[in-house]
Amino acid sequence: MDGFMKDSQGRMVPLEQVKPIDAARDQIVKEILEKSLELSGTLSSFKRKAIQDVRAFIDLSMEQYGVKLGGQKGNVSLMSYDGSYKVLLAINDRISFDERLQAAKALIDECIKEWTMGARSELRVLIDNAFAVDKQGKINTGRVLGLRRLEISDAKWQRAMQAISDSLIVTESKEYIRIYRRNDEGEYDLISLDVAS
Repeated sequence: MDGFMKDSQGRMVPLEQVKPIDAARDQIVKEILEKSLELSGTLSSFKRKAIQDVRAFIDLSMEQYGVKLGGQKGNVSLMSYDGSYKVLLAINDRISFDERLQAAKALIDECIKEWTMGARSELRVLIDNAFAVDKQGKINTGRVLGLRRLEISDAKWQRAMQAISDSLIVTESKEYIRIYRRNDEGEYDLISLDVAS
């Protein structure tokens, strides 16, 4: 509606009642937003195309050996012939645990109870920390999976570690494309496509 600006509560305010600094702020925010939406679309298109190109190249490379890959596999690095540039296609799986994690926790609790008869209670805190939840009520997968790296031969512990493995679920896979350029020291610097960087 001409002659009015909508405020944050949805009210239509006559332009003569809007302070010039508020109108200027509104204008610059909207200009930046418009440009950012354009760039966001360009970056999204670039990402899709780059991932498709890398996947097509992987297929081409596999054809030389009569191999067809089924589904998405792990991370892949492609290098320029002179080694100056590197493109990395990274796949990041988000994992969580199903109800079998509770079985693992119960088995671990039994182990700790048997092993710490008469020991100090601080030992229990170490295991409880691995199963602690964050502010969103999620378990830190890294801490739980870290328990599997411990070399403990106790049969009950081994069953608990198997329960942890069985309880793993991939809830989401995301693909990322990262592009690097070799610097004068021979190390690869990430070419940032992140506005915040």
